[in-house]
Amino acid sequence: MIENPAQPFALEMINIEKYFGLVCALKSINLAVGRNEVVGLIGDNGAGKSTMVKILTGVFPPTSGELYIAGHRVDFGSYNVKRAHELGIETVYQDKSLAEKQVLWRNFFIGRQITHRFGFINVKKEKEIAQEIMVNTIGFRGRGITVDSTVSKLSGGERQGVAIGRAMHFEAELIILDEPTVALSLKEVQKVLNFVHKIKEGGKGCIYISHNISDVYEISDRFVVMDRGEIVASIEKKDISLKALDEFLLQYAHGMKGTE
Repeated sequence: MIENPAQPFALEMINIEKYFGLVCALKSINLAVGRNEVVGLIGDNGAGKSTMVKILTGVFPPTSGELYIAGHRVDFGSYNVKRAHELGIETVYQDKSLAEKQVLWRNFFIGRQITHRFGFINVKKEKEIAQEIMVNTIGFRGRGITVDSTVSKLSGGERQGVAIGRAMHFEAELIILDEPTVALSLKEVQKVLNFVHKIKEGGKGCIYISHNISDVYEISDRFVVMDRGEIVASIEKKDISLKALDEFLLQYAHGMKGTE
């Protein structure tokens, strides 16, 4: 890993491309996400969002290009899911982030247990840290939710809050939220959006992926639009209304953009 102190970003992708055989899945991807910034990643199915996330999270390497995390250049030869975690990339999925039958404090430390000198799990320490995260990081108070509550007793929005709080605790540079509000009620969606605000307040970078444009608009500072494996627009929130953004995206969905 080569340090690049000039990089002011949580994440920077430079000329990233990905080919599967002769098929180009990503072409000339240049994307930077700043600290304290939420970027809404928007695009229809097949636009390339999932491929981009898999490269960021170490599932597979790009064909070419460079990736920097917090100013450090990533060595793709040794980059995998574990290394992505070590460098500060955390992902919260719509329904796969937590072990439903486990208690909350165990969920916070799955795969990253705190142990005593002889290798036994330090339950007391893990519970103390989990309590700190719940109260001060994600703001769980009252309603009978404790570190000993099982995930199955939490609402959908609360589960996403736990997953987000866990990501923030492990010093993530970038938190990727992949459709975190699918199948949630309006009330639960708002809980998740409130948790996303805490990511920004915590000085983290965030990529927010959702097909719900109103949610993306509410939470994001900037919108990055993908179409057929390319980034076709990067728009600051202050420069576009929700209605105009929706109309812009409809033009791509109907094939009116990119063919002129």
